[in-house]
Amino acid sequence: MPGSKSYDTETLIVHALNSVDPATRSVVPAWQPSTTFARDEAYEPLNNRVYGRDQGVTLQQAEAVLARLEEGADAMLFASGMGAATAVLQTLQRGDRLLVQRVMYWTLRDWLLDLGEQWGFEVDFFDAAGGLNALEAALRPGETKLVWLEVPANPTWDIVDIAGAARLAHEAGARLAVDSTIATPVLTRPLGLGADIVMHSATKYLGGHSDILAGLLVTAKKDDQWSRMCRLRLLGGSQLGSFDSWLLIRSLRTLFVRVRQSSANALAVARHFDGDPRLEDVLYPGLQRHPQHEIAKRQMDGGFGGMLSLRVRGGFEGAQRVAANCKLILRATSLGGVESLIEHRAAVEGPDSPIPQDLLRISIGIERVEDLISDLDQAL
Repeated sequence: MPGSKSYDTETLIVHALNSVDPATRSVVPAWQPSTTFARDEAYEPLNNRVYGRDQGVTLQQAEAVLARLEEGADAMLFASGMGAATAVLQTLQRGDRLLVQRVMYWTLRDWLLDLGEQWGFEVDFFDAAGGLNALEAALRPGETKLVWLEVPANPTWDIVDIAGAARLAHEAGARLAVDSTIATPVLTRPLGLGADIVMHSATKYLGGHSDILAGLLVTAKKDDQWSRMCRLRLLGGSQLGSFDSWLLIRSLRTLFVRVRQSSANALAVARHFDGDPRLEDVLYPGLQRHPQHEIAKRQMDGGFGGMLSLRVRGGFEGAQRVAANCKLILRATSLGGVESLIEHRAAVEGPDSPIPQDLLRISIGIERVEDLISDLDQAL
């Protein structure tokens, strides 16, 4: 895009950096499905492209958009969020220690508890509600090699000070990776706060339409650790396919308006039900009484995200009844789509879940907010 340096990132993302095809003048980016590329007469690759596993045209276009969106040095797309997360973890060496939050994305927690020992690294946990004091107490200088944060934390929406965590991690000789799936780059950019790696389940808000399975890593700098992650993806064959990369580019063009609308809706829902006698609690960082509200205000720009949780009176059974009574909000796993979803976390995670039995996780979409409030009210 001519003169693109003068435009804001939000504008550039709407245009997919430069979406007009010079040959056809199409305003929608083209999908290029080729998995291999012709060489010249001397068998040298043209345009440095050999094979689609990591050099696909549409894949690299999507990665360029995402690197700009997170203001990082480079980006890699994976076939799922778990593919992205485990690529980071697999760079750890035998004997290294990893520090993670006790409440986090449950599939990744299960992977750590089940496979971490086989990989030969040790996993330490800290309570995110305890903030930087809890993180610092759990750090082992010289032994902890990676601190993994999820901000906000799913599904309690605790907020950790990313800049403070980066300082503590680096002082201890560790790197900081941040799962920023819930905040999205619209609201928080962890690399600018000192993180080394930012990860997204791009299935969620980046995709935004419940029709893409994808994961993303963006790095602050192209260092040896990043090179190892790139090689892990190349050898493991876990890259995102070309059509899903194209769908992701399509979705990113509306990311800012979708996230802002879902955030505004979530805040309205949280405020409406805060103090409702049918509830034990409303968990949302946008509420002023949230224990980390001031931190959220400092590191979330333009909203507090589209995710909230309701703790329902009546325990496990009460929460299940409320979810069952919803008519508009769909009972389904996942989050970040344009449609609102509700999930009873304890029922999904099973008996070993650290999540309260009465907690309902709600992904607030972009519907008319009065309809969402009405549906929850009748369900309660």
